[in-house]
Amino acid sequence: MANIRDLAKEAGVSVATVSRVLNGYPYVSEEKRKAVWEAVEKLNYTKNIQAVHLAKGRTTIVGVMLPYIHHPYFSAIIEGVSKEALRYGYQLLLFQTNYDVERELEALERLRMKQMDGLIVCSHQADWEIFAEYQEEGPIALCERVDGYDFFTVYIDHYQAFAKALRYLLDKGHRRIGYCIGRRTGPNSQARAAAYEEVLRDAGVTPQRQWIFDGCLFLEDGKRVIEQWMAMGERPSALLVTSDQVAAGIVLYAQRVGVRIPEELAIIGFDNDPLAEMLGITTVALPHFTLGERAFRLLHHWLETGNVPRKQEELPTRLIVRATG
Repeated sequence: MANIRDLAKEAGVSVATVSRVLNGYPYVSEEKRKAVWEAVEKLNYTKNIQAVHLAKGRTTIVGVMLPYIHHPYFSAIIEGVSKEALRYGYQLLLFQTNYDVERELEALERLRMKQMDGLIVCSHQADWEIFAEYQEEGPIALCERVDGYDFFTVYIDHYQAFAKALRYLLDKGHRRIGYCIGRRTGPNSQARAAAYEEVLRDAGVTPQRQWIFDGCLFLEDGKRVIEQWMAMGERPSALLVTSDQVAAGIVLYAQRVGVRIPEELAIIGFDNDPLAEMLGITTVALPHFTLGERAFRLLHHWLETGNVPRKQEELPTRLIVRATG
């Protein structure tokens, strides 16, 4: 069985460096840290690592549950989590679920089996009751607002963000307003739907369900939205688009087929993705990176102090007016 000296020789580092990496201490360069873990895998050092974990009572691994790795919304959250994880000497274990409840349960079971120290949940499909059951197995940080449960969360108020954009369009004179969304289920989507219904009705405008475009996640979905919009008898004059990537796809395809933006169709995106700035898309800036940072810090505080921070922290949003709205 390989020992710590074998790892040091294989990785080309000192025994002390190997020890620091295995024990999760900071101040080791990413290059050396990577070399050590590659040596661990090559020399099958798993049993030894488990012994270290048992001795320390932790793994210095934090899980991150998210539906899609390649979606800009979630990749920005991961960047924020990764920055703080590196700072404190933790590694991340990503669980891409595609909103499959069975995959979400696999991640929660890994927490229960102490294969990681905590779990950050970016978005999910399973009921809150399930997460509440696993809360006693280890710390869980949620990146969504939760009412009625004793979780700790960092979140963006998607109701208020949506309401802010809707009121802006109403002030600009729009009365035929629709929106594009990734999925209709989930807390954030339900908050947006509530804002759509309530803000429009308060303004004396009847919400139109047929103007809700779902399954809108990526750049290429913008083409489908414009094609469906053009086929409508009565069309919305403005769309809220919950992803700047989709908003960019709408703007680009609209240009190709001669739809004038914002004269015929005003667009407000969400995220403040660099692509939105380049294309002049009006957007609601959402602090995804900060969301990831704060979620990890809360989890780390819990792990280091044992004090459970029962709190909900809301992060601010802002409307950035450009050419499309």
